[in-house]
Amino acid sequence: MLISAERIIRTDVGFRPFRPSGFVVRAETLGDKWLVHNYGHGGGGVTLSWGTAELAVELVAAGGRTGPAAVLGCGVVGLAAARLLQSQGFRVTIYARELPPDTTSNVAGASWYPHLVVDEARRTPGFDAQFARAARLSHRHFQALVGDDYGVTWREQYAFGSAPTAGSWEYVLLRDLFPEPRTLQPPEHPFGPRPALVDRTMFIESPIYLAALMRDFRQAGGQITVRTLATAADLAALPEPIVVNCTGLGARELFGDRELTAVKGQLTVLRPQPEVDYALLSDDLYMFPRRDGILLGGTFEHGVETREPNRDAERRIIAAHKAIFDAMRQPT
Repeated sequence: MLISAERIIRTDVGFRPFRPSGFVVRAETLGDKWLVHNYGHGGGGVTLSWGTAELAVELVAAGGRTGPAAVLGCGVVGLAAARLLQSQGFRVTIYARELPPDTTSNVAGASWYPHLVVDEARRTPGFDAQFARAARLSHRHFQALVGDDYGVTWREQYAFGSAPTAGSWEYVLLRDLFPEPRTLQPPEHPFGPRPALVDRTMFIESPIYLAALMRDFRQAGGQITVRTLATAADLAALPEPIVVNCTGLGARELFGDRELTAVKGQLTVLRPQPEVDYALLSDDLYMFPRRDGILLGGTFEHGVETREPNRDAERRIIAAHKAIFDAMRQPT
């Protein structure tokens, strides 16, 4: 693995829509419309997308409305909801201010792991049950999409130190979804003096995946309208009697959810290295290989909403990853 500032090809910045009490999937009436909310997934938007979409479509059915449906938002959550609505026979229009590749979903690292989805101190039995069901539903959907067409693949992942695996609450609740875990001692792996947990998990190459979902949505007759919805009056003017809100951070202003906060994430992308076929988590760092580059991450800036790259963070991430991989080359 080669790491240096000279190998950087771009820096991607995005905002995770985080709610300390966890994501929202609930329904309400808004005038004459049946409104279903599905937002606030934090760092688990890709991971949970199909599962919370299934929960949302169940609430659509519970409303008993017929006719076409509107989905607000064209990120990974909105596209999953739109596709599941189509599978239930609904005619669907997506309304979005931005489309891939300009959505946050497009710059997600997107390993299948529901990280940063709730403040652990705010968890409740009800949240845990909803979370576990959504995760399992979503995991099953992604299994069916493994392959080059959707950019979904199984890959070995090595985790060290305080990386969010093994004893973390998410891992404990979803233990059965991480097959063949093994703990390797330093002589059994090349990554330094600490034990490593290695398992296999799915990785989603966001640019490929989102393009495939948009293709599928359009081929099934779906329509996409680019527009900004800023007020309740804008929603009331939509012709569809069913509205599914997948606006992510946009729900803060559109629906007044002041619990939503942005958590800025930044990916430093190096030139592709096809020979790198594993992922690495080390404390708060991560390395994910993709066809379009090597993703180096490790930033979680709460409440920061500037799209300017944090160059100090970039230098820290490069130096920390370089130290890990340089140590592999030292003679034992």
